[in-house]
Amino acid sequence: MEMGRDQKLTVGRVWKKKFFIALFTGFFSLFLLIAAFGFTGSALALPLGGIGDFIVEFDELQGSDFELLPHMGETGNADQSPMVRNKMGEAKIKGLHIYKDLKMPTGQWVRFHVRAEGETTIKGLIQDARFIHANLSFEGLSIVEKNTENFAENWTQSAKKITITDAKLITDYLFQSMVSLKGAKISTELIDQPELIEQ
Repeated sequence: MEMGRDQKLTVGRVWKKKFFIALFTGFFSLFLLIAAFGFTGSALALPLGGIGDFIVEFDELQGSDFELLPHMGETGNADQSPMVRNKMGEAKIKGLHIYKDLKMPTGQWVRFHVRAEGETTIKGLIQDARFIHANLSFEGLSIVEKNTENFAENWTQSAKKITITDAKLITDYLFQSMVSLKGAKISTELIDQPELIEQ
């Protein structure tokens, strides 16, 4: 097919349109899934990781069978970064707010929010965090140190019960065997730049 000199060929517009349709369809499906958890009451084995840092905030957490140990994990900027791994048999959370800042291909930043108005109940919680700012209270606290080459087993901290208030965490991996979010709300907003937290 030959084209005249005055004719112009547009390249990339169709692909860009398809890209944005696929991108926002994916985000919409993700948040529909999370919204379904809030409406139906519970979900099983919900992992959240591999997408870089996200922020977890809450007013109060009451947890049982708590364990804290050192961990090396992947972040949005590094393959291996030192963290702390928190494990709990069961946790009840008030005022849960999870959010993630993402840069769009257009250069704009978007913040995705998941909030639970009611109490959140979690069983089988595993969380990898590289920053924690909170008030902590333990019951039956035990700290054990071992002389071993395994980094994750050098020391552990455990407690029968833990209370955490006014918490803000930078998290890179979150897993729950079962989670129930009451009154879940999902929203998005355009922001000028991602949140920077001094550590």
